[in-house]
Amino acid sequence: MDFSLCFFLILPLFFTPSSSTPPSSISEGSSLSVDRPNDFLTSPNGVFTSGFYRVGDNAFIYAVWFAKSFDRTVVWTANRDQPVNGKGSKLLLQKGGELMLTDAGKNTIWTAAAAATTTTSTSVQLSLNDTGNLVLSTSSNTSPIRWQSFDSPTNTLLPHQLFTRYTTLISSRSEKNYSSSFYKLFFDNDNVLRLLYSGPEVSSIYWPDPWLMVWDTGRTTYNSSKVAVFDSSGHFRSSDNLEFNSSDSGLGPKRRLTLDTDGNLRLYSLNEMTGNWTITWQAMSDPCRVHGICGPNSICSYGSGAGRGCFCVPGYRIRNSSDWSYGCDVDQGYYLSGDNQTVDFVSMGYLELFGYDYDFYENHTLKSCKEKCLNSAICKGFLFKFVKDVYNCYAKSQLLNGKSSPNLLGTLYVKLNVSVKDNSFKPSVKQIQLNCSGGDPVTLNRTYETKGGSEFLEFLTWFAAGVGVVEMLCVFVICFLVFRTPKDSGPDAQGKKTQGAVNSKALVKEIIDPTLIGGCDMGKMETLVRVAMLCVEEDKDARPTMRNVVEMLLRHEDFNSCDNGAEVKDIVPFQ
Repeated sequence: MDFSLCFFLILPLFFTPSSSTPPSSISEGSSLSVDRPNDFLTSPNGVFTSGFYRVGDNAFIYAVWFAKSFDRTVVWTANRDQPVNGKGSKLLLQKGGELMLTDAGKNTIWTAAAAATTTTSTSVQLSLNDTGNLVLSTSSNTSPIRWQSFDSPTNTLLPHQLFTRYTTLISSRSEKNYSSSFYKLFFDNDNVLRLLYSGPEVSSIYWPDPWLMVWDTGRTTYNSSKVAVFDSSGHFRSSDNLEFNSSDSGLGPKRRLTLDTDGNLRLYSLNEMTGNWTITWQAMSDPCRVHGICGPNSICSYGSGAGRGCFCVPGYRIRNSSDWSYGCDVDQGYYLSGDNQTVDFVSMGYLELFGYDYDFYENHTLKSCKEKCLNSAICKGFLFKFVKDVYNCYAKSQLLNGKSSPNLLGTLYVKLNVSVKDNSFKPSVKQIQLNCSGGDPVTLNRTYETKGGSEFLEFLTWFAAGVGVVEMLCVFVICFLVFRTPKDSGPDAQGKKTQGAVNSKALVKEIIDPTLIGGCDMGKMETLVRVAMLCVEEDKDARPTMRNVVEMLLRHEDFNSCDNGAEVKDIVPFQ
């Protein structure tokens, strides 16, 4: 009994199960490796995870994400613009407290900004806190924090994370591409929190509304702190007097403030039961007010149920079917310079284009607006708009930030230089509206066969001509029979009709102008007449099918039977 008791007391010491809970921190000399899928940190409350996050084939970023969201929503990345490969990459916390990210070739991709050098009496560790803040800290009581992710946000703010003059939110390129895009949230030089579109060619402020004065938007420039923050209840406050609450205000839901891929700033709340996010506030209710969303020379349109869409202005075509931010180029039927050209305007109504007015003409007629644009080398078009009982002309050097809506009063006139050699080319004012949130683009096969193509078109041409001649002859024969019916009756009349159908030679001589008979292939014309007369047989079963007609016509391919311009003379009923 004593032995058995000792055995059961000692057994747990040998078989104590190891903890399956991931650690929340690592110490000096430790690392996290991309080769080990379960090598990551988890916050003590289990809300956040930090580790290598796959962004493509053999491509990873080191990130922090919501562990309980359905799609593992990323809130911070160390190397968003330079992913590392899936073999040999590591996050190292070296002796002395230096934190670095290396790839398979041991190249340093990213490092944390180090503060004072640690002493031998202090230790350093990397921890993921319950707030989602990744912190490099020491055991020193004077300056414990050496670096933290909250000081270098990417596209998202978390509750109690300060946004200052030294920080910027930059949107991602897409939902799956976390590299830096064109939209930024920052404190401007006038101390106002703004949204900026910084594209490849141009940049512009679009929030708050740039045509309004700062105080008209409820903001103020009279501050110097440049700081903004929101708390766990969803209340946001900025030093420029911007203030708002989430629609589900109160403690409970996990929240994030994200500058989305479409350039809109939104506050989200997490439903931990489903893992889905709900928008509880957004900076702009109309997504088409975001600049650059459809690229140059294109128009943004938004409707209920259809989502946001983009389309090119008349005379232009899309540059990249998979990314509307590249906008549109002049279509191949149009040219902006050169000889042998004529200039014209194509209009499209219910539009607005913000910015890039090189001139403004108040109380002008449409004719005078066109003349001024024609005389300017930099004019790409103008917006003609009825404002305060007069028509104003906004001459555009670039066609950017276009928006379409039924309540807009402006009409866009696009200046197009059309080649005289191809003056039949006309733009289509009716454009196809595309949904920007659609799936992958489909490449259309636009390779055309040149060999044999002309022969097929030639066959269609003479076939159509032949059918036309047959139809004309059928009309003539029907009229002929109708006019002959009152004069002929009984068996004699039926015999005459049959004899007339057979004697196609005589009928051809009646149809063809006698002066042109020598220039025509009478055999082919007889075939046409024979086909026509068969088509009007009283017995429907005796009439040929369309296939039979084609077969009979194919025996005589050349329907241009008359030389020297000979034509079938006018057909009139026999008197």
